[in-house]
Amino acid sequence: MPHDGHKHDHAHDHRHDHAHSGDHGGGGACCGSGDGAMCGDIGPVGDVDAKGRSFRVNGLDCAEEVAILNKVLGPEVGGEAHLAFDVINGRMTVLDTATSMTDDKIIKLIGSTGMSASLWDADSAAADQAAHLKRQKFFTALSAGFWALGLIWHGVESGTAGLLRIFSDHGETPMPVVEIGAFLLAIVFGAWLVAPKAWSSARRLSPDMNLLMIVAVSGAILLGAYFEAATVAFFFSLSLYLESWSVGRARNAVAKLLDLAPPTARVIREDGSEADVLAAQVAVGDRFIVRGGDRIPLDGEVTDGIGGVNQAPITGESAEVAKEPGDEVYAGTINGDGTLTVRATKPASDTVLSRIIRMVSDAHSRRADVEQWVAKFARIYTPIVMLLAIAIAVLPPLAFGGAWDYWFYNALVLLVIACPCALVISTPVSIVAALASSARNGVLIKGGAYVEAPGRITALAMDKTGTITEGEPEVASVHPLGGTPERDLLEVAA
Repeated sequence: MPHDGHKHDHAHDHRHDHAHSGDHGGGGACCGSGDGAMCGDIGPVGDVDAKGRSFRVNGLDCAEEVAILNKVLGPEVGGEAHLAFDVINGRMTVLDTATSMTDDKIIKLIGSTGMSASLWDADSAAADQAAHLKRQKFFTALSAGFWALGLIWHGVESGTAGLLRIFSDHGETPMPVVEIGAFLLAIVFGAWLVAPKAWSSARRLSPDMNLLMIVAVSGAILLGAYFEAATVAFFFSLSLYLESWSVGRARNAVAKLLDLAPPTARVIREDGSEADVLAAQVAVGDRFIVRGGDRIPLDGEVTDGIGGVNQAPITGESAEVAKEPGDEVYAGTINGDGTLTVRATKPASDTVLSRIIRMVSDAHSRRADVEQWVAKFARIYTPIVMLLAIAIAVLPPLAFGGAWDYWFYNALVLLVIACPCALVISTPVSIVAALASSARNGVLIKGGAYVEAPGRITALAMDKTGTITEGEPEVASVHPLGGTPERDLLEVAA
């Protein structure tokens, strides 16, 4: 008889495989694969319940910023293990286990990276996030506007033929001042939010994409290639805005998940009276009442009453499941008929739903393999290009008596053509497009890593709920009847 180690507990596995579906709004499923998709497999990134001091970090949009903060703050707090990050909400937590340090010093260290920080305030966090995205959108839009203005002016001055030869500028004719001004403004606004990070990278002698982009743009300006410089600055700014926008979409998805569980529970006190209590304040062991049609606020065990519960938000199974004393129920599910008395078995922060929420919050750190490869490539590629450009500018004049202006020009050309903006931009944009397209079709994907996964699938099987579950069945035992040899039975079964 075949044994599937992944499906030994149908309900248990499906709780982890699905974020939400059915009639509660939002996406229809939460897709993932492998052990990394399990709700309990949540590392330091996304550990929103970590105990310590939390800070709101403007500019914390992806794992690259996490790496920078780990590098700058890690040694000061006793190691990276004492820092936790919630990328979705732009939140950094210095754990209680960290080396003692004042809040002002932590904020100052974060400021040295080109990002800004303040003490975490849950009430103003959403407004801060919206303001950060609005600021990025504002500068990107200004950069796009002046870039387009310069391009239009070039077309007016040189005609259609000249527009097709945009990289040749105006040939022997100097570029008009208005066109130069438009492209320079596009550069200023495109690099406005990148420049502080680039300066921080230069001071730390740790070259990154931000620094290379600024150096490449500066080199293009020195070469008089204003259109190329403006294009690099604008599209780099656009890529950063799209990344922040994708984080915002994930944040909205998490907000919808939070709405699944009611904020209060009808708790039965020791004297038999009932009172509405915040779900977060309900202790394990407390009993609460769930009337017909109400959502269940906490994970628990039914102690009294019989009813049918719609568990679609957790398991994906839309049919009601009969519940009676001794059965387990989950936060966010809907009680159909009858009234249930439930004993809380988990606090609000540890329910299956809250684990799913943490898992979805952690989605942005689960970048696709190609994104991780680009990040690793950039860490190696960037310093190599910088050193090579310096060598081209300095060695030929010193060693062979070459002209300084000629070799400096070639070094700048190398920086301009070597800036891997297309590579850096293409990966997050393509992943964002896939996630957005899936969301419009009712599917919530837990991160870029799972966008790539279907490309490696050769066969797919679904059960009646539409659940996709990874399974690796193996033969646990063979029981032939009528004297049939085990080998013959296995051959027939195969």
